[in-house]
Amino acid sequence: MAGRTVRWGAAVGFGALWWWSVLRLSLVPDAGVLEGAVAAGGWGLSLLPVHCVPKARAVRATGSDR
Repeated sequence: MAGRTVRWGAAVGFGALWWWSVLRLSLVPDAGVLEGAVAAGGWGLSLLPVHCVPKARAVRATGSDR
């Protein structure tokens, strides 16, 4: 239970940080490199294939007939 709470807290915290940087980039004329790096990093993380699993684990999950 505590692990799930920590994961949700981290996800909400990092999401809020990302939104803060994106909104600051779009609304504040003197936004800097830090906001750009946070926004680009968060966008880059969204491109990771997090749904992929190692081939050996996938074979056991679906069976050998596939």
